[in-house]
Amino acid sequence: MQTMRAAVLTDPGRFDLREVARPEIGPDQVLIRVSRTGICGTDIHIFNGHYAADRLPLIPGHEFTGVVAGTGRDVRHLKEGDRVVADINIGCGTCYWCRRNEVLNCPDVTQVGIGRDGAFADYVAVPARLVFPAPEGVPDAVLALTEPVACVVRAARKAEVSFAQSIVVLGAGPVGNLHVQMMRLIGAAPIIVADLSEARCQKALEVGADVAISDPAELKAAVLARTGGRGADLVIESVGSPRLYATAFDLIRKGGHVAFFGLTGPGETVSVDILRTILEENSLKGSVAGMGEDMHDAMTLLAHGRFQISAFIGSEYPLDHIQQAFDTLADRPGDLKTQIVLA
Repeated sequence: MQTMRAAVLTDPGRFDLREVARPEIGPDQVLIRVSRTGICGTDIHIFNGHYAADRLPLIPGHEFTGVVAGTGRDVRHLKEGDRVVADINIGCGTCYWCRRNEVLNCPDVTQVGIGRDGAFADYVAVPARLVFPAPEGVPDAVLALTEPVACVVRAARKAEVSFAQSIVVLGAGPVGNLHVQMMRLIGAAPIIVADLSEARCQKALEVGADVAISDPAELKAAVLARTGGRGADLVIESVGSPRLYATAFDLIRKGGHVAFFGLTGPGETVSVDILRTILEENSLKGSVAGMGEDMHDAMTLLAHGRFQISAFIGSEYPLDHIQQAFDTLADRPGDLKTQIVLA
């Protein structure tokens, strides 16, 4: 039996670095030797015991890139040595939702690093149909951002954002920063960001936000002032706070939309004024993960330099120090992304 190193989350807050069996691959699968894996907000939720606690022990990690180390006998489009990224959403491939690229609604869906072992390990196995060859010349640190960029690509797609629409992004953390950049690429205007951290507000301004508000008491007035008194066409909640979701509904115009993106705890709710929603033709649109063409589009945008990613690739830890990487996240608020380096 061949083995590999893996960071196993045995209990909330505790990683155990172990030597475990290397994944075996089926005829339609690919074995990937992991090069880098980013720490995602979902990983932090899992680490803290707020999400997927019933699946422990688990090897988390889903924002990864690597090199093909083995292919099943039926795989034709990939070969050993190819640099790749992978869609983490594994559905049955044949149901109604899979055929519509709504894989998370598949009755049999699972996700690499969330519902099954992931990429905080030397190797990970993925169905070949979900693996994308990487463009030449793109650094591993950039390729490892494909999955989070795919998430904001999909959020924009689901919200049907178009140019000159007014956008509010609640939260200027890693994913909020990427939402700002995605909105800028589409041509949305104005883009207003709210975050309690003045440092993160400044980063948002640097990547394309028109206004950044750190004082919650000033937010609504700022939105109304920048939208002719109407309110925003779209508000994206990227934190995962029921209170902020309630705020989002208070910031949209008549006929506006709220994008539900930030993960909350199970069972958390937000009150919606039903009559207002009906009469004003407002809506909410949920989205959380990029999949299918979202991954390809995200990789293409990154390969052509459409995202400013310097703030996302500065903090690195080897797999042996993954516990330290997670334990010190709160002490490094200026780091938009921490990556675990494996190879």
